[in-house]
Amino acid sequence: MTDQTRKERERPVRQDERSGKGLIKRLLPRTLFGRSLLILITPVLLIQVIATYVFFDRHWGKMTTRLAYAVAGEIGMIVDLVESESLSDDLAFSGIQTESVRHLDLDILFRPDESFLSGKKLEAGLYGWEFMVAKRLSLELQAQLEHPFSMDIDFPQKQIKVSVLLDGGILDISFPQRRLFSSSGYIFLLWVMCSSVVLLVIAIVFMRNQIRPIRKLAAAAERFGKGRDAPFFKAEGASEVRQAAHAFLDMRRRIQRQVSQRTEMLAGVSHDLRTPLTRLKLQLAMLEQTPDTEAMKADIQDMEKMIQGYLDFVRGQGDEVAVPVDMDSFFKRLLGRTSHSGVEITEQIEAGLEAVIRPVAFERALTNLLSNAAKYASHIWLSMHKDGKVIEIRVEDNGPGIAQEQYEEVFKPFYRVDSSRNAETGGTGLGLPIAMDIVHSHGGKIWLEESEHGGLKVIVRIPL
Repeated sequence: MTDQTRKERERPVRQDERSGKGLIKRLLPRTLFGRSLLILITPVLLIQVIATYVFFDRHWGKMTTRLAYAVAGEIGMIVDLVESESLSDDLAFSGIQTESVRHLDLDILFRPDESFLSGKKLEAGLYGWEFMVAKRLSLELQAQLEHPFSMDIDFPQKQIKVSVLLDGGILDISFPQRRLFSSSGYIFLLWVMCSSVVLLVIAIVFMRNQIRPIRKLAAAAERFGKGRDAPFFKAEGASEVRQAAHAFLDMRRRIQRQVSQRTEMLAGVSHDLRTPLTRLKLQLAMLEQTPDTEAMKADIQDMEKMIQGYLDFVRGQGDEVAVPVDMDSFFKRLLGRTSHSGVEITEQIEAGLEAVIRPVAFERALTNLLSNAAKYASHIWLSMHKDGKVIEIRVEDNGPGIAQEQYEEVFKPFYRVDSSRNAETGGTGLGLPIAMDIVHSHGGKIWLEESEHGGLKVIVRIPL
């Protein structure tokens, strides 16, 4: 069996990841909480994004244009006033300078006999709204000024300077950034961000409270599936979740009642069958020992063996409680109790591992696997190690093995392999089904592969 096949067995629910059904499916959250939160938050975010776009496009953009228009008009007026007065008249220029600072918040400075304009390009270091503000001001100045000009914008210092080339020199007009900026943009963005955060927190708290009962139901179902009790579980949450929880509890009670009735019925049948078998054994013991009586004794032993096998299969793990078990000590006791004369066992057990199992039931499952391998092989390799959050147990042998197309069939009750594993050496066909039933009841997996030693490899994985 290839590694790909093994991964398919271990992760059957994640086939969609490798099937390429679309990028959107792979990007969507996998949990109900994530998807519900996405459904709840996405419309709110879309509304806020659209509202922000409309605000910047209609309100903030128009407001910036109007502010730039006003500043450009004031600069044009000052240029006209300066040109109308004699530039050599310091008193007149001082009056214009004083009035512009007092009423327009514009600071002007004349540099005579200069003709070179220097200024930063609009693209240099300006991005987003800063570039848009500078661009709007530049367009308005081009529309209202007849003279060449340059702009020196220093947004970190919140200062803007416009230099206008006049006949006698350069007129510098400086003004603060607030002349071109409206605080409503910041307030709106802050409101959008804060409201988004508040809504997100409320949605997360709300969805967690709604998802918690579903998670508890899933955890209880997993524990019940492993034969454990879930004292923390009770029906709660939304009406649909409570309905599902009550249906699950009713189903569990019906299953437990059915299993109990079946076990009691077969126990009674076993008792009824063993009584005449015991009488037959006593009668055969008092008869003269002949080949016929020996054959009858063998038949009675086979019948007792089959009855016991049927009971083991139906009973499964019974009412045994799962407890934490040191796996190293568990395997030492298992190998000490298991007798396989003539079969060499090589063990490789990782120490320090602990798992929650039903010791008696799990010992029965591994005993079936070892006994099955011992029937057909002269050497068994037993290993156990931790693999992530699971314990992996391998039982390999150097026997004849079986065909790969029978790997699934041998786990069916009463199925027996032909050829090398024939009826003369085989049992009732319940060894592997019993082992699979016990492993699955622990929340684990079991499958077969071809062994590197020439025989069969049985892999068991149970969660820690």
